[in-house]
Amino acid sequence: MNFFEYRNQQLHVENVPASQIAAQFGTPCYVYSQSALEHAFQQYSQAFAGHDHLVCYAMKANSNLSILKLFASLGAGFDIVSGGELQRVLAIGADPAMVVFSGVGKSEEEIRMALDAGILCFNVESIAELHRINAIAGDMGKRAPISLRVNPDVDAKTHPYISTGLKDNKFGIAYGDALDTYKAAAAMANIQVTGIDCHIGSQLTEISPFVAAVEKLLTLIDQLEAAGIKLHHVDLGGGVGIRYDDETPIVIADYAQALLGKLAGRHFKIILEPGRFMVGNAGMLLTKIEYLKSNEQKHFAVIDGAMNDLMRPSLYEAYHLIQPVLQTNATSRVYDVVGPVCESGDFLGKGRELTIDTGDVLAVMSAGAYGMAMSSNYNTRNRAAELLVKGDSVKQIRQRESYQQQLSNELACL
Repeated sequence: MNFFEYRNQQLHVENVPASQIAAQFGTPCYVYSQSALEHAFQQYSQAFAGHDHLVCYAMKANSNLSILKLFASLGAGFDIVSGGELQRVLAIGADPAMVVFSGVGKSEEEIRMALDAGILCFNVESIAELHRINAIAGDMGKRAPISLRVNPDVDAKTHPYISTGLKDNKFGIAYGDALDTYKAAAAMANIQVTGIDCHIGSQLTEISPFVAAVEKLLTLIDQLEAAGIKLHHVDLGGGVGIRYDDETPIVIADYAQALLGKLAGRHFKIILEPGRFMVGNAGMLLTKIEYLKSNEQKHFAVIDGAMNDLMRPSLYEAYHLIQPVLQTNATSRVYDVVGPVCESGDFLGKGRELTIDTGDVLAVMSAGAYGMAMSSNYNTRNRAAELLVKGDSVKQIRQRESYQQQLSNELACL
């Protein structure tokens, strides 16, 4: 299903022309399709419907409160990686008992916050973290529910910056150390072992690495059961990729069938942590062309969006389709689409064939994940507005930041 399409040479988000949104709310701005968000979640819920499961949206991909509230209304839990993300869950009135807390560097304050809230589980990533949680839980008179994030040393076949399941990655507990770590956890007075967790990377377009990881987990689970350690859930993480260019994404029904086939006869609750898949193709960034310029070698489209608005292309040369919101039949040229930030790395796309003019609005597609969430105030630029479209309706779900807001926490001390 396509929730972003051209009609009469105008790009629409559901039933709303993108040009209308840009004119009303200004640029740069992020625009999301509510129907696309709902469709992504429903693919997971339907594919795993025959098995006890919980979809915990990995909110680091996009943590806008309205998007979180939408997923909560659909039955989602949340995968968080900071105390701030927990505060967002609490702010929308979601159930903290449907929250798993991942991440390698949980602070004492964050652990206390999560124990106070009553989260479902900590995904523990080191023996040092395990000892810290045990001590804090004891101090608070609580037992902390934990799973260990096991690093299965499986090659996710993705970009090295977003691969997390190899032995040289910072994430998780080494597979060879997992059994002894579980035994240590089971002996701790303030720890309740509830599950096992595994996340091997992001933007995966093949099912086989997921299957390989599950197979290694099952071997470890058998060893745990032999040692008298019984698990209640298996957290299979996230990482399913989306289409940015010419990728062939995984079909969620096929993914579910493969994983459930490996888990046949096992009576674990399955937890899943999709992030990018839920929001990536549900959003785009609208940006206006300020100038067209050329030198001896290149043509440039200088836009009002920048690397501070969408970091992915500058960070790891990620590709996003860029297209004008209004199509014309004029002659095209090949442009580098660049922003106004004072960095040569400030680009959203290179070598793009476009039919454009100064003042035109461009749509940077598949920008719903790690777009607004990674944005910054570099060069004292205000962060963009965010809009949510449903049918004919457009709601502003984040106001454009002001300079006054940026400066409000600073003190000019001599």
